[in-house]
Amino acid sequence: MMIGIMSMVAFNLIDTYFVGKLGSLQLAALSFTFPVILVIFSVVQGLGIGATALISKSIGRGDRAKAARETTDSLALAIIIAGAFIIVGLLTVRPTFKLLGASDEILPYVTEYMTIWYFTLFFVIIPYVGNSAIRSTGDARTPSMIMVFAVLINAILDPLLIFGYGPFPELGLRGAAIATAISRAMTMILSLYILYKREKLIVTKIPSWSVLSGCWKAILWIGVPSGLSKMIVPITTGVITAMLAEYGELVVAGYGVATRVEFLAMSILFALSASIGPFTGQNYGAGKIDRIRKGVNYSNVFSVCWGLLLAIVLYLLNTTIAQIFTSDPEVIAATGLYLKIVAFSFGFQGVVQVVNSNMNTLNKPLTASALVFVQMVVIGLPCLYFFNELNGVPGIYTAIAITYVGGGLLSAWFNQRIIKNVQLNPLKA
Repeated sequence: MMIGIMSMVAFNLIDTYFVGKLGSLQLAALSFTFPVILVIFSVVQGLGIGATALISKSIGRGDRAKAARETTDSLALAIIIAGAFIIVGLLTVRPTFKLLGASDEILPYVTEYMTIWYFTLFFVIIPYVGNSAIRSTGDARTPSMIMVFAVLINAILDPLLIFGYGPFPELGLRGAAIATAISRAMTMILSLYILYKREKLIVTKIPSWSVLSGCWKAILWIGVPSGLSKMIVPITTGVITAMLAEYGELVVAGYGVATRVEFLAMSILFALSASIGPFTGQNYGAGKIDRIRKGVNYSNVFSVCWGLLLAIVLYLLNTTIAQIFTSDPEVIAATGLYLKIVAFSFGFQGVVQVVNSNMNTLNKPLTASALVFVQMVVIGLPCLYFFNELNGVPGIYTAIAITYVGGGLLSAWFNQRIIKNVQLNPLKA
């Protein structure tokens, strides 16, 4: 799982690296796209979490036929959702990014990138759900290898299409979007092939409406609250981006670089939380509640320890890391400031992710969503506005750190209560 998550992060970092060579305006434009892309991925993740919870429980009970039906119906739902996002996204490109604070100078670059990126959503959502189904069987290696393959293709195509080497046209920011589309399309083909040929988890029989709607309801019961809760984070990121835009576009560019470094640094924690879904689902299906409790507790302890180690490394190397992506001193300073202030709280955000994944799989999506809402809205937004007025950019970054720590402590406390209830009432969980 860690390899797979790191591959996803590397995908974005490679884009950031090559786009940074085009100039600070293009890098800032890419940073403005990040909140919107995160919102969409939040819905995609919610769909994947709902599918994982459903399929892994069927696998845990040994009902392979039901798992195949659920996988097929999940993919059908993914196609519908992808189509809806493409239509809405293309119709709202300019007003959305104007709302986020993109200037008239940057907006053409953003439009150029996102107009192509939206069309790639079919190639993003379908393999994401497909790979979630593969992981539900206990196989995390294959989805990871698929993502590594996508990263390699993207790394090859990015410089060719962005800068126009050899017979390829020089497409600039559009080239980055096209490289993403091609590499993602290849992952979709691989994922569907493995599900159909090897795992036998795609069936061709058309289900009755009652079966199909029943499966979709079960997925969306977990997927919608999970997706909405995950959407809160990028919406908050959008608020942060708009706040930082008041201090200049180079500060936004630095924030964009820093958040990508954050994703890479936390990749092992994201991998841990993604592993908790199938782990909890299979053990819940088999009635092994105590294994769930131990697994989540160990994961939370590891998250905090890993986060503290990250804080030391990123504090010492923040400038060196920023210089990999840009030579602009203002962007380097903005990146370094974020890493110095926020990095110590990364481990607590890992706890939030682990607990959230566990609660969703235990059919507690509303509790999981409520915790994220309290973290980002009740704790986060007031802190952002207060510390922004108090200390500007450093204050905004301090508020992010407080939000991560508060959310982690709250999630760990609630998780203990939920697990205890599952032990006492396993059939009602």
